Amino acid sequence: MIPLPSHMRPALFILLIFLSMSSPAWALYATQRDDSDIDISGMMQVYGIGYKRPANPLLYRDNDRYGIAGIGRIMIKGQSGDSLSFEANAYQTYIPTEFTSGQSGSVAIPDVERSSALEWSFSDAGYVHAAVDRLNLRWSKDRLDIILGRQPVNLATTFYFTPNDFFAPFAAQTFYRVYKPGVDALRAEVRLGDLSQLSLISVLGYHPDMESDTGWGRRPDAGRTSYLGRVSTNLHNFEWAFIAGTLADSDVVGGSLQGELFKWLGVRAEGHMAYPDAKDLEMHGEFSMGIEHHWENSLDLRLEYFYHGAGSPGASGYSSAAMQNTGRGLYLGRNYSALGIGYEFTPLLTGQTAFIRNLSDRSLLASFNAIYSISNAAELSIGFTAPFGRKAEGLALKSEFGMYPYSFNMEWRWYF
Repeated sequence: MIPLPSHMRPALFILLIFLSMSSPAWALYATQRDDSDIDISGMMQVYGIGYKRPANPLLYRDNDRYGIAGIGRIMIKGQSGDSLSFEANAYQTYIPTEFTSGQSGSVAIPDVERSSALEWSFSDAGYVHAAVDRLNLRWSKDRLDIILGRQPVNLATTFYFTPNDFFAPFAAQTFYRVYKPGVDALRAEVRLGDLSQLSLISVLGYHPDMESDTGWGRRPDAGRTSYLGRVSTNLHNFEWAFIAGTLADSDVVGGSLQGELFKWLGVRAEGHMAYPDAKDLEMHGEFSMGIEHHWENSLDLRLEYFYHGAGSPGASGYSSAAMQNTGRGLYLGRNYSALGIGYEFTPLLTGQTAFIRNLSDRSLLASFNAIYSISNAAELSIGFTAPFGRKAEGLALKSEFGMYPYSFNMEWRWYF
């Protein structure tokens, strides 16, 4: 157990006072007319975080850290007539810099390739940051939907490992997935039939810019713009999809399927072949498959396997992969599995666990999360992550999850 330092006790006491407050859910602002409506809502997240890293002064500047972080978000949705609608979503953060990496806890800031013109940083000491996360306009007519602007784009079918989610994917151990980051895109959805659909997607790419607040430039880079097409249909109670196109750094061809066997076992699979533009990178495959079942007593069980063709087959290649992180996404290894269990203990208390295993180096990441509903508008989330694996020796990585920290977080969410 990570000891609680004395300087954090007053802050956590104040947090507990907020947690004990109960209030009914209510919209910040809502209005409706004959042919239009607008709804404004928001949420606040307050975190208490702590982590303990492996003792390795060559890789980490510090071993133990504790802190408080927060995120405030405003969401606006509106509609005019039967054809036009819009969405806007902006947030403001305060997160100590040491907690912004994906390994340090639940307040990870995703590396989203999008224009820095709609993002602002206010401090060098911490991640005090404001951003427009979504800003898009939708036009709908008959069988056609066109969405223009900053929007989430998700082509994934599986849950933990999502090789077909090309834009700001969630890490496998992420439990809270309500707000997927938006990218600057144009998307057209054409309903070909009752159970068939064609999606045409273009996502703007940007030059890396280390002097900007986000690491990306303000203006689009035509050479990094992505173009994807996806067609899906239903056959024998399964949805089948085919994907093809070009990303910022490679061409891809793949597909997915999802459905149910024997009206009992859920089956999901997705993957693609990638053909990198860089001459020094080889063609590789990415594939994941999962099975799942939900019992009447609310028990959920999900098992997934992931083949990460761009990853390293052994720990000897991790050091260079971690430094470059090119073409490898969120993972360093080649083969992974994930086991997830969820259960509703009471109508107010639910729990989830996820065990992510690197099958190549046998390291393991065990994550636990519990959510207690305080009221219709507030909930408390408590999470703990424990890594198991060989620790790094100097700069040489011996296992992937062995270099992760033990982490604990307590989060209060208030919706208004």
